[in-house]
Amino acid sequence: MKIYLSAALFTQVERRWNRELAGLLEEEIPDATVLLPQDIKIHGAFNRPENFRHIYEQCIEMLEESDLVVAILDGPDVDSGVAFEMGYARAVGMPIVGVRTDYRESQDRGLNIVLAQGCTELLREMSFNEDPTQLVKDLSRKIMLASKRKAQQSVS
Repeated sequence: MKIYLSAALFTQVERRWNRELAGLLEEEIPDATVLLPQDIKIHGAFNRPENFRHIYEQCIEMLEESDLVVAILDGPDVDSGVAFEMGYARAVGMPIVGVRTDYRESQDRGLNIVLAQGCTELLREMSFNEDPTQLVKDLSRKIMLASKRKAQQSVS
């Protein structure tokens, strides 16, 4: 199973957390490969303006080869790239498992209505529990539920 990890990736904290989460998910789900858009390099470099189009195209390719999206939905407003990737995944019928550890409130389970309702499954665990292994166990269950739902829809 290929999982696209859609998350903010602009700070060292975000990038390290994404990598830790990906590694823990791959340990917890034996056949999982987590794709990290933060690893995209064009001609050996990250984020050069002349490569923006190629970066975008590689993100789309990674999304299209994925079976499922895990979308990190933290912050007062969800990262715009995450919102786009969720919309793309939703449009092509790909399951989305949203993860919100942020305890701030909004319309629907701490999120904008459209984002919350766009998730196949939503995991909401407050950041007060700083144990990533428990988060990954709970997230793995949601991933399996979302995959099962997708398989059932394909059969019907």
